[in-house]
Amino acid sequence: MRQGTKGFAGTGDTGTGQGGPAAGADGGARTGAGRVGAPARSGTRGREGDAVPGRDDAVRGEHTHSEPAAVLPRPRTPVQRSSVRGQVLAALRTALVTGDLRPGVVYSAPVLAERFGVSATPVREAMQQLALEGAVEVVPNRGFRVVERGDRELAELAEVRALIEVPMVLRLARTVPAERWAELRPLAEATIRAASSGCRATYAESDRAFHRAVLALAGNEQLVRIAEDLHRRAQWPLVGAAPGPLGRVGLVADAHQHTALLDALIAGAQDAVRSLLEEHFTGAV
Repeated sequence: MRQGTKGFAGTGDTGTGQGGPAAGADGGARTGAGRVGAPARSGTRGREGDAVPGRDDAVRGEHTHSEPAAVLPRPRTPVQRSSVRGQVLAALRTALVTGDLRPGVVYSAPVLAERFGVSATPVREAMQQLALEGAVEVVPNRGFRVVERGDRELAELAEVRALIEVPMVLRLARTVPAERWAELRPLAEATIRAASSGCRATYAESDRAFHRAVLALAGNEQLVRIAEDLHRRAQWPLVGAAPGPLGRVGLVADAHQHTALLDALIAGAQDAVRSLLEEHFTGAV
């Protein structure tokens, strides 16, 4: 695999909308199944040099025709040779939160791969992981469409999160000593700094870190994993949401609920803890 230094370009054309191959990061041409000369993974051969896509090609998101220009930011750190799939997945998750991967839009693995300067394989694997998580859906012969979500789904996610987290935190409030809660103070304060930046991606990471640390006190890894998956899904943008750093006031208000909750937990104020939890999940960001 090539070690790429290119990430998502902030501007520029993706090379989509054409029926032919797109240029690769090394100047070579790409086809629907990868670089020219790569063995076909499936399908049959037509006349010499022409690959006929098969069923497997359709689900990989190989074709790039009719794809809108992707205006995505560069990853925060250059993509390295090690753990490429994980880095690509993290960058795509960030793009989902910020809205740079727009709901309803179809993206192909080869074109996104060129933005990263890597082969299509780790991008395809990352997108397939996002498909398992419900963030995207496979569009045969085209790529992956970002799922469109509405207010109802967001409300349902908040309700499920509350059903899991509220009883657990209330139970922990009765058993965890004040000094253990005090150890979480840096994480709570980090959410305020992240919210003040106005960047939804930065806040999303710190928000999950705080909730994860709170639930980890229960010592139940399955609970933490399920709760974080629901939390991540709740952070994806709604249909029509514009990309970029939005809702600074809402983020800051949400972050201050973390410190208020922590104060109540340290003080052992059970009624205040319950009230803050209900308010937090009702207006979950």
